[in-house]
Amino acid sequence: MEDFKKAKGVDRLYGIQENPEAIDELHEQVAQRITPPIYGITWRSLPCTMRDGATGEIIIVAVQKSAKVHSIVADGTWKRLKKGNREMMAGEINDLCFARGVISAEGELLDLPFELLDTDIWKIYCDTRKLSSGGIKDKMFRIGLAKKKGKEILPTKAAILLFADDPSGILAGKAAIRIFHYSGLKIGHGPVPNLLKTPKTITGPLVRQISDAYEYVLNEIASGLTLASSGFETAHRYPTRVIKEALTNAVIHRDYHINRDIHVGIFDNRIEIESPGLFPAHITAATIQQARSFSRNPLIVNNLREFPTPPNIDAGEGIRMMFSTMQAIGLYPPLYLSSPYLEHDAVMVTLLNEERPAVWEQVSKWIDRNGSISNRELRRIAGIDTLKASKMLKKWVEADMLVSDTSKGKRGTRHMRAGGSYVQQSFLSLSELVDNKLSNSK
Repeated sequence: MEDFKKAKGVDRLYGIQENPEAIDELHEQVAQRITPPIYGITWRSLPCTMRDGATGEIIIVAVQKSAKVHSIVADGTWKRLKKGNREMMAGEINDLCFARGVISAEGELLDLPFELLDTDIWKIYCDTRKLSSGGIKDKMFRIGLAKKKGKEILPTKAAILLFADDPSGILAGKAAIRIFHYSGLKIGHGPVPNLLKTPKTITGPLVRQISDAYEYVLNEIASGLTLASSGFETAHRYPTRVIKEALTNAVIHRDYHINRDIHVGIFDNRIEIESPGLFPAHITAATIQQARSFSRNPLIVNNLREFPTPPNIDAGEGIRMMFSTMQAIGLYPPLYLSSPYLEHDAVMVTLLNEERPAVWEQVSKWIDRNGSISNRELRRIAGIDTLKASKMLKKWVEADMLVSDTSKGKRGTRHMRAGGSYVQQSFLSLSELVDNKLSNSK
């Protein structure tokens, strides 16, 4: 159970026939032996018919993704595998805490001279906040960007990222933004790369990284482009607010424990922004639009908003703004992907430069309600033939908006939202169906 909380959240089914007391024992074990405690578990009982025709019962235990790392009292912390479980080592638990946002690399203390942070950006920041008394060490200590370690006061990694002229150089790591502009729809892996120009590396304090990357991306897409596949010219329609919000989120919510740059890819039909680190806390790709905001790096977020022209207002509405703005101009909503759909631990948001067909809204609502959609269901919703439905579904799969489940053969193929949980949606649909039947029978 504690391992489910470290995953994306899950529904687990228990069949009760000869040992109903086991459920009471499970209740007790969950309440007493997991630390920190797990909250928000729901237990639902559903009637069923056994193979011999007798009446049975199924218990659905729904465990939502947790913001914490849970352990079993006197029995360690466990990782769920495909076939069984494995106890985690201390280093793995530490990495998991960083990945989940339980701890953040921004608070790490670094034995570096404060003079490296006495930059123009720091002076602008101090003027804005009216920090006049004391030296740089004292000022940073007062606002939480420096802390005591023994008898010394040392700067945090957040201070380095916010104010150093070259954070990557000082940290001897990767804390920059790299922008790649490709010709076509995919990254070419042939002898000649399909880059339109040499990749651009954006360095500097975070506030400048965001503004410089934003201006560079806008310049790259300003004049439109000639599609590699057809030779026709097209214009980029991305709302600038959405691009800036996506870049800002990549910088302020990335996992600075991971030594990797943010990557921005500009293609003929989309912009991809990949930020190191997994979704923190309770957030998943399927819930990001509705989930309450969570800051992995509160020091960075809180201090960035104190600049004269802050890239973020920290109101917790940025993601919703991105979805509503893309919808308002008729484009597809932002698409979020993470592990296991990406090769490494990262979150990628894709902004599609493509008009959203009216039927997509109906398809999206259908999937939200039922978990997945088939070719037959799409034909019924849209009033189209099999061939056109197949082309639509194929297009959405190729755009990574949907993924296919072919476990029941070609005719039984179902399509679900990328990053969502088909199993969880199916169980919820099952419980709603039974609830409806019980209500109708009363």
